[in-house]
Amino acid sequence: MLSAIVLAAGLSRRMGTAKLLLPLPDGRSVIRTTVEQVIRARDGEVDQVIVVLGQAADLIEQDLQGLPIRTVVNPHFAAGMSTSLKAGLQAVNSEVVGVMIFLGDQPLVAPAVIHQLVTAFRQSSKPIMIPLYGDMRGHPVLFSTSLFPELMQVEGDQGGRRVIAREPERVATVAFPADFGARDVDTWNDYELLRASINSGATPDREP
Repeated sequence: MLSAIVLAAGLSRRMGTAKLLLPLPDGRSVIRTTVEQVIRARDGEVDQVIVVLGQAADLIEQDLQGLPIRTVVNPHFAAGMSTSLKAGLQAVNSEVVGVMIFLGDQPLVAPAVIHQLVTAFRQSSKPIMIPLYGDMRGHPVLFSTSLFPELMQVEGDQGGRRVIAREPERVATVAFPADFGARDVDTWNDYELLRASINSGATPDREP
């Protein structure tokens, strides 16, 4: 059993508004698009989807209404990403063997990326799987449950970066074309580029 944690509790400081609720060209919000992409992977890949909320939690929860997910509100979200990661880990099913960490502001993660990371994880003895987009590491990252104690010790505004860096031999990468890397939405320019990418026909349904 694998779980997915979608981190959706950020402060959106650089945008000055709840960026996860911004609409994309089809009318769905950034966060709903992200979560629906993860849900699409549930059949045979991900057994549980947890969305960690913080800022604008009530509005985002309403936006995600009707989806087969579990939402968790992180009351300490202002203290950084690590607190949301911990809140998500505490909510996963006790039977899981691994968890994939997604960022709520990356709505164009291709299902093929999820599938190939899971396949590699099941075939490997490595406890960490990271997608390599061209020569750049990205998300989602898949961690074995054996690393949960280390992940629960992470502090500040970071996810599992220190755990990944601690012992490089524990990490395996799965290669994808450079343009498979999902766009973050950190600034208004990022948002406009994302909308333009979708309007131009870029789709997360591609196969590498």
